[in-house]
Amino acid sequence: MELEEIVYKYALWNAVRHNGQAQVGPVVSKVFAEKPELKANAKEVVKLAEKVVAKVNSMTLEQQTAEIQRYPDLLEERKKEEKKTLSPLPNVKGTVVTRFAPNPDGPLHLGNARAAVLSFEYARMYNGKFILRFDDTDPKVKKPIKEAYQWIRDDLRWLNITWDLEFKASERLSAYYEVTKVMLEKGVAYVDTLSDSEFKAHRDARKMAEYKPRSNPPEVNLELWARMLNGDFDEGKAVVRIKTNPEDPDPSKIDWVMLRIIDTRRNPHPITGDRFRVWPTYNFATAVDDHEFGITHILRAKEHMTNTEKQRWVYNYMGWEMPTVLEFGRLKLEGFMMSKSKIRGMLETGSERDDPRLPTLAGLRRRGIIPDTVREIIIQVGLKVTDATISFDNIASVNRKLLDPVAKRLMFVRDGVAFKLDIPQEMKAKVPLIPSKQEFREISVKPGDEIYLDRDDIEQGKIVRLMDLCNVKIEGDALRFISQDLESAKRMGADIIQWVKKSDSKPVIVIRADPEKNLEEIKGYGERYFENLKAGDIVQLVRYGFARVDSISPSGITMIFAHE
Repeated sequence: MELEEIVYKYALWNAVRHNGQAQVGPVVSKVFAEKPELKANAKEVVKLAEKVVAKVNSMTLEQQTAEIQRYPDLLEERKKEEKKTLSPLPNVKGTVVTRFAPNPDGPLHLGNARAAVLSFEYARMYNGKFILRFDDTDPKVKKPIKEAYQWIRDDLRWLNITWDLEFKASERLSAYYEVTKVMLEKGVAYVDTLSDSEFKAHRDARKMAEYKPRSNPPEVNLELWARMLNGDFDEGKAVVRIKTNPEDPDPSKIDWVMLRIIDTRRNPHPITGDRFRVWPTYNFATAVDDHEFGITHILRAKEHMTNTEKQRWVYNYMGWEMPTVLEFGRLKLEGFMMSKSKIRGMLETGSERDDPRLPTLAGLRRRGIIPDTVREIIIQVGLKVTDATISFDNIASVNRKLLDPVAKRLMFVRDGVAFKLDIPQEMKAKVPLIPSKQEFREISVKPGDEIYLDRDDIEQGKIVRLMDLCNVKIEGDALRFISQDLESAKRMGADIIQWVKKSDSKPVIVIRADPEKNLEEIKGYGERYFENLKAGDIVQLVRYGFARVDSISPSGITMIFAHE
């Protein structure tokens, strides 16, 4: 390979990685890495690189992407560079079993998708098992939504996550009752029929040794437990507590509640109705289920650190082996409406879970974010203990990288203005459809045809290049033919603009979603190829950005703008 071609391929490489603009320095460094002997002629190499980089930078990103396909070694290097794997798990003994335990009280969003993706990926990495457990044992405060069970299944399948076993905690009340009975018999748990305020008074005063319910013998606790199950106590009149360290500096960990009574006649569970009145708390149900289903590794946010310590008491009392717990930092999301109360408020006032303003997985999907993007972002962050921040710009960057080689490029003009085409003869534009696959489409125009231009591109007397067609001058309501070749357009400094033939045009509405604002509608026209699209297709609107087809009707096509 001659020197100029080596420089050319690395200029393409650098340009494609930086939105179409290569820089001389990195290109020269790559050349020297491949050919160290050229360092003796550094000045000549730099001079050649300046010339080649200028040439590459004069090309469109689409042309650069198409050209780089000639160098499969670079494409393979890019794949290796971008492929990030997870760090190994500690304490792997036998089959690795992980789980994802969402509360079905709303749709999944980017934050809680992290635990799902990491847990699944680690199970797959070790040829282990992955379990989906619905944590739905609070029919009052964190009341499950019946539809949310299916929402979560659909979102996980969209992420290409599959599971070996699925169960609902609400279907396992008898298992929790059995463990409770054992712990009461052992004297490590007790039934508390005093008020919450009396318990807190003793706890906060560090006088738990004087708290009468704590010293009741097992036979008294078993009798009270039977009465709880029999419905003799109203809501709030009896709980089961686990005995922990009464001197713990964290009051929430002292004799925390294992089970409580919930009046399911007033707050029926969406699955079991009012069949049960005694419900386990999160920490008790989680500990029992993780043990009985053989969970070996738990991946959770470090904000659950206290919960891990609470659950350890159950494991120790029951003689069970505690799973390995891996905690990660908070995932801060910038540019999103992340407040769960705001999300729920929007859902309660009529918004659907796939509202593109929301950071729900359904909202991102509707917006044109692909599942591989979400998975790659989460794997890139991995199991960092420190807090990590993801902005929508991060997501857009990854999504753009993954879509760029496969998305169709289509011309769309906003707020289109019609002009008559003053050309000497019929012309055909050979327009790249998918540059990386060398796919094109032809658009024919004749003298006198009307074409739409974007209002922002219109300036009287200005010479522009109609993309892949010809160079024209804007005069009144006409476009006067100047020349046809690209080189003369470059010499004249003509901007390359998109255009749509009026007789072939399709009405298009592009909806832009701002997290804190109403949805904005942008009306325009798309070229004829739009008639080949179907709902769900994601395309690149030339010089505008990526968008997903939301709906198609006789009156036109509606798209959701994804990102530039």
